[in-house]
Order: sequence, then C-alpha cells, then structure tokens
Amino acid sequence: MRSLFHNVVVVASLAGLAQSSVMAQKSPAYSFIQKISLPGDGKWDYLKMDGERERLFVSHFDRVHVIDLATSKPIGDITGLHGVHGIALAKALKKGYISNGTDSTVTVFDYNTFRVLKTINVPGKKPDAILFDKYANRIFAFCNGDKVAIAIDAKTDEVVGKVEVGEAPEFAVTTDDGLVYVNLEDSNEVVAFDPKTLTVKHKFSLGTGVQPTGLAMDAATNRLFSVCRKSKTLVVLDAATGKIVQTVPIGGGVDAVVFDKERKLVMTSNGEGTVTIMHQDSPDTYSVVQTLPTKPGQKTLVHRGTTHRIYLSGADLQADGKTPVAGTFGVYVYGPAANE
Repeated sequence: MRSLFHNVVVVASLAGLAQSSVMAQKSPAYSFIQKISLPGDGKWDYLKMDGERERLFVSHFDRVHVIDLATSKPIGDITGLHGVHGIALAKALKKGYISNGTDSTVTVFDYNTFRVLKTINVPGKKPDAILFDKYANRIFAFCNGDKVAIAIDAKTDEVVGKVEVGEAPEFAVTTDDGLVYVNLEDSNEVVAFDPKTLTVKHKFSLGTGVQPTGLAMDAATNRLFSVCRKSKTLVVLDAATGKIVQTVPIGGGVDAVVFDKERKLVMTSNGEGTVTIMHQDSPDTYSVVQTLPTKPGQKTLVHRGTTHRIYLSGADLQADGKTPVAGTFGVYVYGPAANE
C-alpha cells in the first residue's frame, strides 16, 4: 500500500508540474518596451499595421502619422484631415483611405508618397471604422452617426452603394471569401453582410455583452472576438452560427481587440489603463493569463505578427482624466521578453 501511495503522489506531482509548464507557456509576460513620441495635440483613435513594409499608421485628430517600425521613427504625415478615425490600405492599388468623422469624408492618399489624391464625400454621418475588402475590391466606411456602411469602389474611388446594417456600426473585420462582420453598439449585435451584393446575411446577438466596440477574428477556427465596453466583457462567437461559446471579463473602457494567431493570444486595450491578455486554450475555451498595466486613455491597439509586439497610442492626461497634456502624445510599445 505504501508503494502504491508513493506512486500516486509521484503521478500527481508530475501532473501538477505538467499543468504548471502549460500555464508558463501560456504566459506572455508582456511589458513596456518604448515610447515613440509624435508631434501635435488632439484626440486619437485607430492605428493601422502594415507588417509587410514595417509601417504603422497612427490617427491623430487632424493628421495621420506614419512610423517606420525598423527604426521607430516617423517618416511622414498625411495632413489637412478633419476628426480622423480609421485608416485602410489597398496596397495592390498603392492607395490608403482615412475616415474623417467631423466632415463626413474619406481621404484617399498615395501609399508611397503619402500625398492626398482625393476627398470623397460620404452619404452618411460620422464615418468611423473603415476597411478594405479585397474580395469585392471595395472600401467600406462605417458611419457611426447613421446606420449604414458606405461602399466605395477602390479602383475608381466612387461611392457605389451602402448597406443598411440596422444600428450604429463600430469595428469591422473581413474574410477572404465574401463576408464582412461589424459590431452594432446600440443593439449589442454582430452583423455579417456580402460586400458585393451589399445584403445582410446574418445578425448575431451578443447575449449579455453590452456596447460592443472592437472586433477581431481567428480565421483558422472561425471565431469572432467582440469586446463590449459597458459590460466589460469579451464575447467569443462561432462566426458560422453566431453561437456564443464563452464570455470573459476584461478591463473597463475597452475599444479594441487583436488576435495573435501564432501565440494564440487575444488582447484587449482597455481605456482604464490595462490590456487584458487571454490564451486560446481551444476554439471554445479562453483563460486570462495577464493584466498588463498601460496608461489611462490608451484604448486602441494593433498587433505586429513578426515580433508579437502591440502598439497603443495616447498622451498623458490632466487631473480630470480626460484632457491630454500638451506635447505628450505618442505610440507606446509593449511586448514579450526577447527570449520568449
């Protein structure tokens, strides 16, 4: 009996060690790396990563900064903008697009020189999120002030139609086979539409998730990640059926979410001053592995796949917690240790 008990203890200890090892592999140990200071003051919103050319596009009130990630230095600005929100890239056409919420326009710029090529008047209020769908070869500007997504032909830069999505749209993602998904912050839903026919195909409830903002996707497992600001949750959905597979508590003031497909990490940028980092244990199971301290006001982020680093924009805030301190804006870089 003593020998059997000893064997049981050894097996249990080994199992505990194995579980600890798995948790250690999950843990990304993210920390602050550097700040890239940028000029100007005013509000900030989306960032756009171009991993192929190692560039980062940063929205900032009346301009978009362009950073060379190889040197961590700014290499240009797109200026003369009005209440910038998002940036989309149509790289095969050597063009980029910027949504201007203040005057309901989309700015088209040259991808190589950053020169403004055209300003498109958008038949919708407050274009916010914007994306390029290569399946339809169209730009979609999601008008948060209305209930529409405006379709723009990326070859002609002309408005070709709109999608009545139902409520105020927020972040959106696109697939390679003809579906665009977008959060609806007023009705707590995700809508999927066909980017060619401009018809709504699916509408999925987020259950207890309230005020969805950021949206990301794992194409390999067909899972959507919708972050909800008011309920402080991440809702994981099966993109085919709309089934909610898990709801995970996150930090307050969330605006964006990214998915690192290699490390299988879901990361949410919470405006309260944290990033919630979760591991995808399976397509339907997610566990929080770290709450990364950032700075209040850093509510949007992007991810760089080659280094697994994340980039958040923001500035120091005055005592009211809202007003930016002049001259402190920049991009804050966080990432895992070099040997991880």
